[in-house]
Amino acid sequence: MKHVAKIIPCYAADSAGACSALYELGGMTVVHDASGCNSTFATFDEPRWWDKQSMTYISALTELDAILGNDEKIIADTAAAAADQKPAFIAVCGSPMPMMIGVDFDALAFEIEQRTGIRTFPLHTNGMHSYPEGASEAMRAIAEAYVQPPDNKLANGVNILGMTPLDFGNANAVKNVRGWLENNEFTVVSCFAMGDTLDALSKAANASVNLVVSYSGLSAAQYLAEQFGIPYVCGAPIGGAFSDFLADALRNAIESGENAYPCAFRGSSGKKVTVIGEAVSAGSIAAQLGLTGFHANMICPLPHDENMRNSFDSDAFAEDEMRAVLAEMQPDFVIADPLYRFILPQGAKHLELAHIAFSGRCYDKILPDLTDARFDAWLEQIAK
Repeated sequence: MKHVAKIIPCYAADSAGACSALYELGGMTVVHDASGCNSTFATFDEPRWWDKQSMTYISALTELDAILGNDEKIIADTAAAAADQKPAFIAVCGSPMPMMIGVDFDALAFEIEQRTGIRTFPLHTNGMHSYPEGASEAMRAIAEAYVQPPDNKLANGVNILGMTPLDFGNANAVKNVRGWLENNEFTVVSCFAMGDTLDALSKAANASVNLVVSYSGLSAAQYLAEQFGIPYVCGAPIGGAFSDFLADALRNAIESGENAYPCAFRGSSGKKVTVIGEAVSAGSIAAQLGLTGFHANMICPLPHDENMRNSFDSDAFAEDEMRAVLAEMQPDFVIADPLYRFILPQGAKHLELAHIAFSGRCYDKILPDLTDARFDAWLEQIAK
């Protein structure tokens, strides 16, 4: 049987991605599900849960409600909770059971907004896709709903798009990405969606370029490009050489108005390294390795834009496919989450880089921050 994960786990679900993207924005996120989605998200996918509150709820869908199509329960419960909590907005998203019974989330959101007077938007998750899809839809929904026309355009203003703990689990990552931008004489306008408020995000159109640090931010970047003419650059500042390369790409995008995908750069000589992970962050690692004398490529088992990967990369996502691709690549090193060790080819050295969206909080104590030259130090230490 194909596409069965016998050994490795699956990535966090799209509903977890949506909840993560909205976590700090002061809204109320309601996952329509019987039970389980909320506890899984809080226990495994969301490290902020322990020290920062968020209005993330489950609808407690019962078997009888599902059979009878009792949508009034979630509408009434959400309205009652909103009257008590007074959120800035309400987001309603789904899980496998609502998908199976055909719940109309657009209608649910309309009814809830009519009843509460609070802006409500539907997120069409179903638990059958991975986290970037839910996070992507949520960030675009925020951009469409709240970003205002520019009132103070900044020549070197930058929005950071796609920042969540699912890909950037180290607590210092946001601060250090901001610091890197400021050191390169950019001004951070907003960050979708860690460390900023809705008010800050509403001013995103004042930026001159968008830095897309994960696929989760791409759809919002495309909306801002279409609506306000802001170009975007896809890449995360990982490694000294690639961070410099990325800073130059941001400057070029401001001047030319053209989008760029530095994360797709690859080297073609030296020891073979395969990176497994999310398109932009893992792609940026592969690009850094390519710039520093390695023959690097990437396996991206998650949703991605074709421009984010090189022709040498693979989009294998099933366990059996990944085994075959790794055997064909014959890498000397593999940079991947510790749980991938069970399917790596014999002889390949595993450089373990934990990924919250894959192994949850199993390795959160050893999650490194790889911003700028910190990656070079980490690689030197771990590859000994």
